Amino acid sequence: MNEPEISEGGPEDWPQDWPQDGLELSPEDRKRRNRRSVAIALGLIFLVALFYLMTIYKFGPELMNKPL
Repeated sequence: MNEPEISEGGPEDWPQDWPQDGLELSPEDRKRRNRRSVAIALGLIFLVALFYLMTIYKFGPELMNKPL
């Protein structure tokens, strides 16, 4: 049984036309993709802020006053 060879190379070894597969996005598709990216970014920012605030609430403000 032959094992497949695993390349140690990075992106410079990828085909030059990758990941483009010949499809051009319409302006509407680009806007839709941009809106989706913004929505994902805002969701991540919200989650980070929520986790930060919940940590401060759970441990209390004295968490910041502890000596290192």
